[in-house]
Amino acid sequence: MNKAKIHYHDIGDYLSREDKLRIIKQFGSVERIPWTILEPNEHGDWINHRNEMFKLFIPIEPEKKFAKGQKSFFEMYAIGVATNRDAWVYNASQRTLENNMRSMIDFYNRQREAYNDAVKVDKNLSVEDFIDTDDTKISWTRALRNYAKRNILIQYEKEKLNVGLYRPFQKQNIYFATELIESIGLSPKLFPTSTHKNLVICVSGIGASKDFSTIITDCIPDLQLQFNGQCFPLYWYDSSDADVVDLFNQGAEKPMDRYVRKDGVTDWILSTARKQYGYKVMKEDIFYYVYGLLHSPDYRITFATDLKKSLPRLPLVEKADDFWAFSKAGRELADLHLNYETIEPYRKCIVSFAPLTNKGDKMNYHVEKMRFGKSDSKTSDKSVIHYNHSITITGIPTEAYEYVVNGKSAIEWIMERYAITTDKKSGITNDPNDWAREHNDEKYILNLLLRVINVSVQTVEIVKGLPKLKCEAD
Repeated sequence: MNKAKIHYHDIGDYLSREDKLRIIKQFGSVERIPWTILEPNEHGDWINHRNEMFKLFIPIEPEKKFAKGQKSFFEMYAIGVATNRDAWVYNASQRTLENNMRSMIDFYNRQREAYNDAVKVDKNLSVEDFIDTDDTKISWTRALRNYAKRNILIQYEKEKLNVGLYRPFQKQNIYFATELIESIGLSPKLFPTSTHKNLVICVSGIGASKDFSTIITDCIPDLQLQFNGQCFPLYWYDSSDADVVDLFNQGAEKPMDRYVRKDGVTDWILSTARKQYGYKVMKEDIFYYVYGLLHSPDYRITFATDLKKSLPRLPLVEKADDFWAFSKAGRELADLHLNYETIEPYRKCIVSFAPLTNKGDKMNYHVEKMRFGKSDSKTSDKSVIHYNHSITITGIPTEAYEYVVNGKSAIEWIMERYAITTDKKSGITNDPNDWAREHNDEKYILNLLLRVINVSVQTVEIVKGLPKLKCEAD
C-alpha cells in the first residue's frame, strides 16, 4: 500500500472566510492550486519548520531550577500568577479589594465550619455537595474546596496587599496570599513581600497564538501579562533558613530579613561572557543584554516558529561592541518600560478640552471607555483617541502603534484596560478611576495614555537602532 501524501497550500494568515473562499475560487479547479507536498521534520513539524540554528544557542531557562553549574542564562524561572479568581483578588481600588477579600474569607470560614460540623453527622457528605456556590459571595476553586475539607482556617492579612502588573502597563492591587491564588508557582521567590525589590523579564509561554514578545516588570506579574508568561528574574529570594533566622533573632529590636537574595543570572553565563567580552561584564549587563536581544526584529522574525514551540534560546554575539550595544539598549528599554508612569507625556499630540458649561466647573478626567476616532469611511482613525466626552487626543503618530506586546499595541492595552468593568459572576466592579483617586492624581489615566505614547515612540526608535543579528549558519 502506498503512503498517503498531504498536499498543502498556504493562502495567507488573518483572512476572513470570504477572503479565503474568493482566493480558492480564483484558481478555478483543484488541479490549478500550487500544492506543496508536506513531509515532517525530525521534530514532527509538518509546517512552520524550526530553524536548526536555534538549537545551537544557549537556553534562557535551566534544565533543573536552582541547580549549580547550569549552562543557561538563568538559574531559575517562574510562571506568572494564575489566581482563577481575578475579579476577587485584583482591583484598581485597594479599599475595594480589601473589602472583597474580607467578605470572601469570612464567608469561606463560615462554610468551612458548617461543613466540618455537618460531616460529623454524615461522613459521606462531600464538600462539593455541601458548599454554597453563590458567585456573589465567593469564588470556589479546587484548592479552596480542599482547604475547607481539611478545616483550614484562612485569615485576612493586610500585609498580603501588594501591587501586580496585570496586563502590559496596567498595575492592579493584588491580594498575594498562597491560599487564595490557585497557582502561585514560584512567584513568592521573586517577590516574597511588598518590600523586596526585583526586576523580572517576562516572555511568551510555549504554544502562544500571538507573536512572541517580552516585557520587564518590578512587581508581581500575572500569568497572562504575556501569553502563559514565563518570568526570568535578576534576583530570587531564598527563605530555606528562615527558622534559623528566627532562632537567632529572638528578642532583637530590629527583625532580621528572613530572605536571602540570590542571583538569577548563572555563574556559568557570566564566566562565558567574560571570556568573550572581557572582565568588565557583570551579571546585570547580561540581564539587560537578554532584554535587548529579545527585542531584536532579526531574532523574532527568523525564529518566530521556534519561539512558539519552546522558550527562547539566545546567542552570545561575536563582537564585544554588539554585546554592549544590546545591553545598553536593554537598559534603555527597561528604563522606559519600568518607569512608564513617570516618563514625560508625549508632547507632539494635541489634547483638546471641551469648553466648561458653567463658571466654576472643573475639567472631568473620569474615564469610562476610550475610543478611536472615525475617518470619513467610518473606519477607525488611530491618530485620534476620544478619552471621554470632554477630552480628545489628536496627532498620535502611526509609528507608536508599532510597539506591540502580547498581541496588541501598548496604546491599545491602555485603552482596553483603563475602562470600567463589572464581572458578570461576582458583580464586582473594577473602576480604574479608583487608582487615580487613591493616588491623589486625577490626571493619572490621561497622562498615562500620553506617557505610553511616548514610551512606544521611543521603544520603536531604540529597536530600530539595534545591531543586526547574524541568524544564518556559516
